[in-house]
Amino acid sequence: MKCKGLMILPLLLLMLLTSGCSKNQSEEQTIKKSIEKEGETVELTISAAASLEDAMNEIKPLFEKENIHIKLLFNYGGSGSLQKQIIQGAPVDLFFSAAKDQYNELITKGLIDETQGKDLLENSLVLIIPKESNQRIKGFADLSKLENGKLALGTPEAVPAGKYGKQTLEKMNIWSEVENQLVFAKDVRQVLTYVETGNVDAGIVYKTDALTSEKVEIVEEAEKTSHDPIVYPVGIVKGTKHMQEAESFFQFLQEESAKEIFEEYGFIVLD
Repeated sequence: MKCKGLMILPLLLLMLLTSGCSKNQSEEQTIKKSIEKEGETVELTISAAASLEDAMNEIKPLFEKENIHIKLLFNYGGSGSLQKQIIQGAPVDLFFSAAKDQYNELITKGLIDETQGKDLLENSLVLIIPKESNQRIKGFADLSKLENGKLALGTPEAVPAGKYGKQTLEKMNIWSEVENQLVFAKDVRQVLTYVETGNVDAGIVYKTDALTSEKVEIVEEAEKTSHDPIVYPVGIVKGTKHMQEAESFFQFLQEESAKEIFEEYGFIVLD
């Protein structure tokens, strides 16, 4: 009986030691996984109006430097097209629109929470011509004399700048006179390119876009009363899988460093 007892003791000790090791290994694995998770890079997708491209590309490295675990991916285009992508289920974390209409529809559809968004910027509308242009276009009123010339405009149904441009031309009673001379573009940056390359005689873009190019000349700024207010709302899309990171970028866009960049590109920052 004494021998049997002596044989059982080593077995008990071995079981206790094995149990302790397993527990320690399990804890170590949990800690390791936690550290690995913290070190993972989160990719945020921001669908932003094409007119924001230059400013956002400058903001990107500043944010990523402060938030090394977050990588920003931008999807630029016409606000209407971007909105449709979100409605169709595109994996987007934030939406930065150049118009309230498209943004408000996403709120109505329950895709953006009104409390997680803000009217951030304002812009103005301008008429531009190629710098080396031979056309005698000095303002919107001269567009009625285009004859065989071409005017580039974002598609009004999908591009806010196009919608504002149409409103301005209708207000001045010259829409019907230029309708046959219109060349529609998928976004405001394509309008700018058409004018820069001389493929059209004039174009209607945001002032911020015109200021980025040395190849175009601003001939007139549209009266603010001639179109709806040009407001840029930004909000977090409800379907985001990275709410904490999305909120970090949303807040960063309202910080002084981001505001200075927006102002540098000609935007008016709203309080």
